[in-house]
Order: sequence, then structure tokens, then C-alpha cells
Amino acid sequence: MPKIENNTKKIAIVASALLAIILVVFGVITVGFSVLLDDYIFAAILAIVMPTAILSYVDFRWRKSVNEHLPDLFRSIVQAQEVGMTLPQALEEATKRDYGPLTSELQKITVQMSWGASFEEALLAFKKRVDTILCHRTIPMIIEASRSGGRVEQVFDPLSKFIETTIILEKERGNQTRPYIAIIYVALFVFLFTIVILFKTFFTNIEGIALFSTSTSSPLFLQRIFLHLTIVQGFFSGLVAGKMGEGSTNAGLKHSAIMMIIGYLALRLLL
Repeated sequence: MPKIENNTKKIAIVASALLAIILVVFGVITVGFSVLLDDYIFAAILAIVMPTAILSYVDFRWRKSVNEHLPDLFRSIVQAQEVGMTLPQALEEATKRDYGPLTSELQKITVQMSWGASFEEALLAFKKRVDTILCHRTIPMIIEASRSGGRVEQVFDPLSKFIETTIILEKERGNQTRPYIAIIYVALFVFLFTIVILFKTFFTNIEGIALFSTSTSSPLFLQRIFLHLTIVQGFFSGLVAGKMGEGSTNAGLKHSAIMMIIGYLALRLLL
């Protein structure tokens, strides 16, 4: 998984917003403010959500891979220092191995130091580029250990074990919350099933009946209401699923897109 730069995210957001505006304007021009405009509005919503969801997922996978390779990196640094290498030399030696996305970041550290940057400055730049919680917790400890001198390798072994424990806890949390995410999807399916059953058995015969102080001239009015409710439920349910499963609402955008598409297709095809 490649790293998603902040500029790429900003460009994608701006392009998505422009595409959404174009879709809505085109819909108003072609179909006016009729029922068919809902299709254009839904396409505009997806145009905003889908790119952001894809970029967030790719960025999440990249950061996760970085965190998973940190224990291996720290163990190799310990081994290198045990044979007499300094900390900068150990990092330079680590660039010759494969640590996934960490390899390119380590190469940037060695290049910065070769250009005259201090070891501390290179590590701080590394922390800023990677920007994961584990890096923010471990890099300051490495810097302080290098300042204090002595047997620095004694710091890396506990750090490696700490990161491994954190990753294991994250995986356990993901496994424990997976049933609750499934419940969110099941709730959406129950909601859709209830709507379909009501329309097939009840709402088709209420034409002209006052509902919520509004006279419904046709079931089409109720179809639009439930379509809007389904899209709203799918969007916010996805955000909740992302927060529960991965600890981030941005990670829930992929769930939001899936749920909104399922709800839209179900109501369009079954009603």
C-alpha cells in the first residue's frame, strides 16, 4: 500500500466536491426538481464519500503496515548495536533489509543525515512523515536514549515488546468488535426488509390519507422519504462501525458507502 500524502487528499476532496456540484447541477438542468433528481443527488454523495473512503483505507493500511514492522526494526537495531555499531550506523544498516513501507522512510533518514542533518532532526522528520500513534510514543524515547548515552540497545528491546503488545491488543479489539459491526449491517437489512414488507402490504393502499399532517397523493412520496432515511442511516451507521472497529470515523466511510449503495439498490429494485 502506498503512502497517501496530504496534498493528494486535499486534491481528491476538491475534485470530489466539484464533481458532486456538477452532478447536482446537471440533474437540475435535465430532470428539474422531480423525483429523478434523487438519483443525481445520491451519485453526488457517492462522488464525495467514495474517493475519501478509498484514500482513508489505503492510508490506514499503510500506517498499520508501518506499525507492524516497527518491532522487527527495533530488534535489528539491538542486534546491530550488540556488535558495536552506533545508533545511526544501525539505522543505516537497517535500510538494507526489507521492512515494508518503513524501508523507504529509513532511507530518507540516512539521506537527511548524509546531507548534514543531525540524528535527532532526522528522527523528528521521520515522526512527522509517518504520523502514527506508536511513532509519536517511541521516537521521543529513542531521542532521549541517544542523548543520555550508555547502552541504548536496552531501550529498544522493551520498545519492541511494547509495540508487539499494542498490536496484539489492537487485533483483539478488532476481533471483539467485529460482531457489533455485523449487528450494524443486520440492523440495516432489518430496516430495509421492514420497509419493503410495509410497501408490499400496506402503503400501496393509503393514497390520499393524511400522514404527519401531510396528504400523500401517492406512495411515491413515502418512497422518497424512506430512501432519504435509508441513505442517512447508512451513512451514519458506517461512521459508527468505523469508530468501533478501527477507532476512526474516517475508516467508517467505506462502511457508509457500502451501506448507502445496498440501501439505494434495495429500495430502487424492490419497491
